[in-house]
Amino acid sequence: MHRFLKLLATAAFAAGSTAFAALPLAVDGQPLPSLAPMLAQVTPAVVNIAGIMRSQDASPLMRDPFFRPFFNRPDRRERQEVSAGSGVIVDAARGLVITNHHVIKDAQEIVVVLKDRRVFKAQLVGSDPGTDVALLRIPAENLSAIRLGDSDAANVGDFVVAIGNPFGIGQTVTSGIVSALGRGGLGIEGYEEFIQTDASINPGNSGGALVNLRGELIGINTAIIGPTGGNVGIGFAIPTNMVRTVTDQILRFGEVRRGRLGVETQDLTPETAKQLGVSVTEGAVVLRVEKGSAAEKAGLRPKDVVVAVSERPIRTSAELRNRVGLTPIGEEVDMTVLRDGRQIKIRARVGELYQSTSIVGEGVPQLAGLKVADIQPGMPMHGQVEGVFVAGVDRESAAFKNGLRAGDIVIGVGRARVRSVQQFTDSLRTAETPLQLALLRGDYRIQLVIR
Repeated sequence: MHRFLKLLATAAFAAGSTAFAALPLAVDGQPLPSLAPMLAQVTPAVVNIAGIMRSQDASPLMRDPFFRPFFNRPDRRERQEVSAGSGVIVDAARGLVITNHHVIKDAQEIVVVLKDRRVFKAQLVGSDPGTDVALLRIPAENLSAIRLGDSDAANVGDFVVAIGNPFGIGQTVTSGIVSALGRGGLGIEGYEEFIQTDASINPGNSGGALVNLRGELIGINTAIIGPTGGNVGIGFAIPTNMVRTVTDQILRFGEVRRGRLGVETQDLTPETAKQLGVSVTEGAVVLRVEKGSAAEKAGLRPKDVVVAVSERPIRTSAELRNRVGLTPIGEEVDMTVLRDGRQIKIRARVGELYQSTSIVGEGVPQLAGLKVADIQPGMPMHGQVEGVFVAGVDRESAAFKNGLRAGDIVIGVGRARVRSVQQFTDSLRTAETPLQLALLRGDYRIQLVIR
């Protein structure tokens, strides 16, 4: 293990070439443009992360009961796998490091390598599969932290720099522009509001930094879209404003406690805007208001168009869900709403994502640690949706680690629709791996992959 860590530290930050050290600093008295001064301040805050997973492999002969007695050694041998990723130091005093949930989700041990080659075992403070954000803590001194910028201030066309550990070869810097904002509906994670960039992002960049030319962190690199899993000029980063909200809740509660309004919404289209008599073409149209919900208590009605929450514009239905879902339960939000051609203000107190229940549920053999129940009168969403109610999830189970939570309503397994516990268990028996679940969580439908 010690030898592995030394090799990781050495390979991760190999020294660069000095072939261009003699280039002039200026031409005709004018300094050459360079990102080097900014990067000198920022790159020490970007780290390499290795997630170490151990499993037991049986020797082929050990599987045969006839040969097993002839071998005086354990039936199984340990196999070690390592996933490579990146992270960003955001609090030097407390040793806090942000990375992606998918970088560390199956790891029994997490190792962080700094730019100065120091190596530390990290503690997982908390993780949120829905936003793909994880928070680590390392016991280190003399750290450099990156400044968090305002991702809402980013504009399409802004120059950005991506820093990370692509393919595990060592810290690498690439540049590009902001290609788009508020990207969602990609099926990458549950809560999507990505910054899209053409700065090269490759496997291993996950959890790394997307910074502006002031050296401020505006995003955490998380995903790429390409036919081979490599860079094709389309990469995505989680905005820092979303990351800040998630990590604040992880530090406070150890997890993200999502709120909800209790509304069903859809994107405002030009056709819908014309029917409703509104002049805007972006927003979230309220289709249905749940009885007894925070939305009903606040006075929201069907056909209302939500165009802003807490003075931040709402362009899509997903944006409304994200803003409310990441608002701490019990806090109030001020919504700007268009109703009957006029603009009004509505204040709502964010409700709990799920109501607590005394439902025990029954176990599912194919998913250890999961308890489910049929939706009965008096249960959340009874009469409004058909599916299977998740009554409980063991925190140590694969289902929990991959994002399934108590209060979720499972409506599909793979391509099969499920309306009862019996259909759910029958579908699990024939489902392909990795397992794909379609479920309702609060006001939104999401997909989960359980490996």
